[in-house]
Formats: sequence, C-alpha cells, structure tokens
Amino acid sequence: MCRFTLYLGPTIKLSSLVVEPEHSIITQSFRSKSQEEPLNGDGFGIAWYAPGLSDAPALFRSVTPAWNNTNLLDLARVVQSPVILAHVRAATKLGGPSEANCHPFRSGRYAFMHNGHIGEFARVRRSLLQGLCDAAFDGIHGSTDSEHLFALVVDELHRRGTYERGGVQAMAEALAAAIARVQELLRIVGVREPSFLNVAMSDGHEAVACRFTTLADYDGESLWLHTGRLYVCVNGQCRMLAPDRGRGCVLVSSEPLSDDDGWDAIPRNHLVGIAADGSTTQRPLSC
Repeated sequence: MCRFTLYLGPTIKLSSLVVEPEHSIITQSFRSKSQEEPLNGDGFGIAWYAPGLSDAPALFRSVTPAWNNTNLLDLARVVQSPVILAHVRAATKLGGPSEANCHPFRSGRYAFMHNGHIGEFARVRRSLLQGLCDAAFDGIHGSTDSEHLFALVVDELHRRGTYERGGVQAMAEALAAAIARVQELLRIVGVREPSFLNVAMSDGHEAVACRFTTLADYDGESLWLHTGRLYVCVNGQCRMLAPDRGRGCVLVSSEPLSDDDGWDAIPRNHLVGIAADGSTTQRPLSC
C-alpha cells in the first residue's frame, strides 16, 4: 500500500520531507520498513500551499517512481511551504498508473491523500456516485477508490455548508461522515473484505488525519504523529526541536522520517485534528 507524509508548521523546504531525512518519503518509495512489499513506485505527488498567492494548493504529480524523478529533486531543493502533503503510490487493480490517479487530490482549497483501500470498491462505486452532489461528482477525474472517498468528504462539506469556510472541525466532521457512509454502503451490499482508510487532508491552514480499518484484531496500516517546535534538517540529520511540546509543528507520516524521539503511533480507528497553531486533538472513529 501507499506511503504519505503531512507537515504543518513553520515554513520549510520540500526537501526536508522528500529528500533529506534518513527515511524520507523518497526512501519509503523503494524501501518501506512497515510493509511486506517495500516498493511504492507507481507514481508520486506533492501538494503545497503558498500563502498570499493562492488559497488552492499547488500540485506536482507523476506516474514515474519518486526515486527516479530529477524534476522532483530540483523542485524540492528550492520550494518551501508551511503546509506540505507528500505521497508515494502503490497502484491497485482498480486504479492503474495514471497521473489522474496519483495523490494528493485537490478540490478548491483542500488537498487529500489516502493509504489503503475500500473493500470490494467496485461493488459500491455506482451507489457512491449516485449520492454525490454535482460539485463533488464533477471533481472526480480518475478511477481510484481514494478519489471517490475524497468526493464523499467534499460532498459532506457542501451538505453541511462548510466547504467555503473550512477549518479543522469542518474537515473532521466531513471525514468521519464520509467514512461512515462508506461503511453503510458496504454493509448494504454485504461486503466482507476489510477496508483500510488512512487519510490526511488540509485546507492550507489546519489539517486532519485518521488511521482506520474494519479488520478485527489488527491496528491497521501504520500511521505516526510527531509534534514539537520545528522540524530541522542539518547535514542530512533531521529531528524535531522540543519534541512532545505539542505546539508549533506537526508531522503525520506512514513511517517515521527519522530516528529522533517523539514519534507516537496514532491509535487504531482514531482521527487527529491539527489546529493552525500546531496543537492536536484525537478522537475515536466508530466502525
């Protein structure tokens, strides 16, 4: 399955997540530590925000492996942002290699990425689409279950009248509702295959993430949280300053980027809210 990293905090270069850490997102694309299959080479994507220039995130996505894209390396060297989402992809049979299927996905001010899959997604795709508002439906450009899950989140934001406003509470409520809708659709058609829904999403100011699975007696795909004052990389050594302080800087990552103290596993079926000041809250998600 895929690997991803979300950063929110003081402005840093993309390379601080993508290249410089010992276990950067590029390294995870060919040497994942938490999966039986270490390769995530079916494309990659980066979303980042440029405050003052645009509310919508910039996107750079490609079907090439992250480890073999010189444009990514050059971009990461000079681009900086206070909010970054990075993703390396392992394609599923229902979402083949296509730039439209590479994460992160974008809708207005929102960026969204996913690790996992919706169990037997093909059996619920039609009914899922039928329940979407026009704006959410029109935003789907690829074939992945991930983008359809994002469409449900966008639909929930529109239903609640919070799409334009955004904010951590609005995103948390929409994501929780979207996951509940997926589970109800699967229940109606009698799907038994488990779902794995690790998600990270931002509006450019705040963010939410979750670790979720329907598989009993399993914690789900790995997802880690790291908080502190500032994440710094000096001469290839990356660490969080004042780890566990809880304010200022937040990392959410499928696998720890570095060996410094302070990385904590997000509990099974929990949602993390990340405020603009870097403070975090956690709450359980029901199956």
